[in-house]
Amino acid sequence: MDVSEPQGQTFSRVLIALMKGILSRETDEERWQALLDRQSAVRDHVILLGLELRLDETEGHAWLATRTANDGEPELPRLITRRPLSYPVSLILALMRKKLVESDASGEGRLILSVDDVLDMIRLFLPETANEAKLADQIDTHLNKIVELGFARRLRGQDQKIEVRRILKSFVDAQWLVEFDRRLEEYRDHATVMSDSKGDPA
Repeated sequence: MDVSEPQGQTFSRVLIALMKGILSRETDEERWQALLDRQSAVRDHVILLGLELRLDETEGHAWLATRTANDGEPELPRLITRRPLSYPVSLILALMRKKLVESDASGEGRLILSVDDVLDMIRLFLPETANEAKLADQIDTHLNKIVELGFARRLRGQDQKIEVRRILKSFVDAQWLVEFDRRLEEYRDHATVMSDSKGDPA
């Protein structure tokens, strides 16, 4: 971004970046700083659209979410559409979130996983299959969805490896992790049912 860019254009670019998805300090430091400088104006603007700014300065991520209407306020049409996740995608995200906790505890920094790492992580929770190549392709497809959602990114020149983005911590909070073991039991039960019906992972 040109430092001589008019303030109005800078503000517009920040809003456009947020409307398109996640604004990250790591990938767009100039717009991130512009957001911090004008976050009050951003909040005032997006609230008119029924949205609120979610800002995590510690992790360096910001995004827009639908604002819950106060008592007596009319509900506005939803601008941000909820996107239901498939069972494998939600499972992978859950396991990645747990890996982030482990990575933080060990001080490893960036969490980088290969497709094979992800396959090993979730194998226990998927119905048994003899077609490993098909399963690997399906996992890769699910990872593409996770990348599209902004929770991971492919490493340049290493398509079989992904970096888990720390914004996942903001979407999957500590309270959710408290229930993680129970959720894993549900996933195991789901895998058993799928195996009994001889279904392949979605």
